[in-house]
Amino acid sequence: MTELSGKQRKHLRGEAHDLSPVVQLGSSGLTDAVVAEVDRSLEAHELIKVKLIGDRDQRQQIVDDLADRVDAEAVGLVGYIAVLFRAHDDPGKRRYPLPG
Repeated sequence: MTELSGKQRKHLRGEAHDLSPVVQLGSSGLTDAVVAEVDRSLEAHELIKVKLIGDRDQRQQIVDDLADRVDAEAVGLVGYIAVLFRAHDDPGKRRYPLPG
């Protein structure tokens, strides 16, 4: 995925504001099942929230690792909630057109 600009990230964070987390990490952390569920959710929704666990450094590491594993872009991380984005492969099915 191409790198998002600051303007695009800000736009996507605004779009994600009213979304609820669709995936929640448990005490087992970032398992293959969690990665598969995030991948399915991104395929269906493009923009999702994920509820995390751990301290600040752990959460940032989890988000970075998760984004790499599902080929997504980490749009934001506020507290225990991360926002991930991956544009749909078919341009006709994209829900969130990016500015600029």
